Amino acid sequence: MFSPTLLTRLPATPPRLMRTLAIAAAVAQAGIALTGSVVRVTGSGLGCPTWPSCFPDSLTPDPRYDVALLHQWVEFGNRMLTGVLTVVVAACLLAALGTRPRRRRLTLLALSMPAGVVAQAVIGGITVLAGLAWWTVSVHFLVSMVLVWLAVLLVRATGELDGPAVSVLPAAGRGLLALSTAALGTLLVAGTLVTAAGPHAGDAKTPRLGLGVPQVAQLHGDLVVGYLGLLVGLGFLLRAVGAPAALTRRYWVLIVAVLAQGALGATQYVLGVPEVLVSLHVLGACLVTAAAAAVWAASTARPPLAAAGNAADNEGTPAHVTAPSTTNNTPSTPAELGSS
Repeated sequence: MFSPTLLTRLPATPPRLMRTLAIAAAVAQAGIALTGSVVRVTGSGLGCPTWPSCFPDSLTPDPRYDVALLHQWVEFGNRMLTGVLTVVVAACLLAALGTRPRRRRLTLLALSMPAGVVAQAVIGGITVLAGLAWWTVSVHFLVSMVLVWLAVLLVRATGELDGPAVSVLPAAGRGLLALSTAALGTLLVAGTLVTAAGPHAGDAKTPRLGLGVPQVAQLHGDLVVGYLGLLVGLGFLLRAVGAPAALTRRYWVLIVAVLAQGALGATQYVLGVPEVLVSLHVLGACLVTAAAAAVWAASTARPPLAAAGNAADNEGTPAHVTAPSTTNNTPSTPAELGSS
């Protein structure tokens, strides 16, 4: 824990640096989910059969063991990428603590990043020790999607103060947005069931979910259609109420992401679930989640960071904060979808 004295001595974080680190955290959260899918489709889930070490007497891959070296290094490499993610999210939290003025919401969202990494490390350990039981793999993935969502909200929060959130939608719009978000969560859960019943378990000896792939795939497809229907309704509502341009842009990004993900999923199923398309589908899930989080974030407004003006910070140094630019209508990264 940081002492109050240490916190007051942290150097002031430039807004641009805070935003850059938040975007890096969002990209890294999606990236670790993607590399996890590579571990699964290559059958490397038990390349390192113990945790946190690779083998009982070796922290790293060891050719003495009767496990293919490729599988060892793929699994071990994914674990090492967690270390990179840890550095990024720790830097993000320190930067949030150094913002002037310090903002409680920004700090809490930044804190959720390393907290999520710790939770994922524990879940990952349970997954390995449970022999890649399908439900542990599902939880591992779903927590990643929650962290991607929170990371996008963090990017948005870098340009806001801790004022009250004001909805830019009427009550019906808020309800429809909440319903579509719940539908997305259900859709993601159903996707993990398709994976659990499918051929890519992470290891050839891992038992699969005892449900037919066609049946769970049909359920997943039906939920995609339902989710799209809710989004179409949301689109008509946004047009009827004259929603802000920023919200409308993010809505269309979400529509494109969902359509692309649906087409990819159908292609994947028809072609017999090839490994490359499986990993691309996981990437698509990350992008859809990020896009949906961006729509959620843009549905409310808080005082912009520029409202702080040139007021002095706690040490009496001028803040000189600048609001994020709104002239660029095309986000440069998926994480930037959460910006205003």
